[in-house]
Amino acid sequence: MTDRSLADTKACVFDAYGTLFDLASAARRCADALGERADALSALWRTRQLEYSWLRSLMDRHADFWQVTGEALDYAMAQLGIAAPGLRERLMEAFLTVDAYPDAKGMLEALRRARRPAAILSNGSPRMLAAATQSAGLSGLLDHVLSVEDVGIYKPDRRVYELATRRLGLPAERVCFVSSNGWDAAGAASFGFTAVWTNRAGAPRERLPAQPVAEITGLDALPPLLGIR
Repeated sequence: MTDRSLADTKACVFDAYGTLFDLASAARRCADALGERADALSALWRTRQLEYSWLRSLMDRHADFWQVTGEALDYAMAQLGIAAPGLRERLMEAFLTVDAYPDAKGMLEALRRARRPAAILSNGSPRMLAAATQSAGLSGLLDHVLSVEDVGIYKPDRRVYELATRRLGLPAERVCFVSSNGWDAAGAASFGFTAVWTNRAGAPRERLPAQPVAEITGLDALPPLLGIR
């Protein structure tokens, strides 16, 4: 069933990492060196990556996401006692070309056929996002790829979400914002976007002031919500 507020949106904006791109794919590519610790490393790396972005924003000590990603990886490897020679460099290189989720490309193709503009709005640096979209074959399906580096602070700061309204020339309520991160969907909803949470993990909703208008388990469910067949 189509939600009226979603059907009235004019463009879609997507979080990148965890929403379009499968972060665990970086560790999987190094499974020969990580073995059974691959999942643990991937989870801890991602947790520290987000925590460091938030803490740097609160400290007013911004560094781009490539640096933050490396520092988070250093912590995760130290915590798990992983010290294989050359592994850090392999993991960082793999992060530049993380895999897209299987449902990402088909969904973006459906938006393109419906002439619905699509954009990325991400913590990632421009270099990281260019590499990931190119390697995943998504570049030609995106109208804009926006990085927080334009404002020098991380989500969920309002200035980040405002980047999309300025670039698209649309009021917030006419933008469908999609993220797999519950906190990001809540931040976008608080800003005024018509937010959709892609809850891949079946997690409970965040206890935050604003909530998405819809929850889906995969990106293939988005076009029908928008009234796109």
